Amino acid sequence: MKRSQLEHVIRAVSTIADDDEIIIIGSQSILGQFPDAPAALLISVEADVFPKNKPERADLIDGSIGEDSPFHAEFGYYAQGVGETTATLPDGWRDRLIPIRNANTRGATGLCLEVHDLLISKYVAGREKDLMFTREAVSRGLADRATLRARLVSTNMDPIVRDRVSSRIDADFVAAGKG
Repeated sequence: MKRSQLEHVIRAVSTIADDDEIIIIGSQSILGQFPDAPAALLISVEADVFPKNKPERADLIDGSIGEDSPFHAEFGYYAQGVGETTATLPDGWRDRLIPIRNANTRGATGLCLEVHDLLISKYVAGREKDLMFTREAVSRGLADRATLRARLVSTNMDPIVRDRVSSRIDADFVAAGKG
């Protein structure tokens, strides 16, 4: 998904949910901080979103412009309505959201995760596609190891998961020649 496509999703979700603030918590939130992010980070055709002020309308988003919807068929990308707890995020993540608001969003604001918060959520999820994403972000120099470590400490999770995430962070930086 490109930045212009995410702006389209923000505009559409805002209209459907009747909320001018849309939080993007999935991979596509990288486009808030890095509008020209590397293509390898933009493979996903879905934007995981929820209306900030009307989160109960997430299901409405799925039904209107979700996977296999006419919107998806026409444009080749879609929005997935999710809940705030879908991703495991560090404390204070809301204070670091990166806004996207311009003519293409028609006044609506997309609020994207800051890259380190996004990467922590990806490390915790731990699916192969998530780990490919974290490796690529680290190898492209989009993340700082010390910041990731600080965010990991401020994330509520099982100690076993924390150890696994810590090892994944180390492995990514070693693989990128930064370790």
